[in-house]
Amino acid sequence: MSRPLRIAYPGAWYHVMNRGCRSEKIFLDKKDHTSFVNLLQETTDAWNVRISAYCLMPNHV
Repeated sequence: MSRPLRIAYPGAWYHVMNRGCRSEKIFLDKKDHTSFVNLLQETTDAWNVRISAYCLMPNHV
């Protein structure tokens, strides 16, 4: 079953989450955390988006 279309409008807020397959860990060490934060920064710069908050958990973001 497909999901309903996202409501989009200027200035909208979105909750975005990623989780490892079968809820397995995706961050195994400090280097994984650092790499992800760097990638997050590159992505926000490239797409001109603002991230108000994020939380890195062992098996999801």
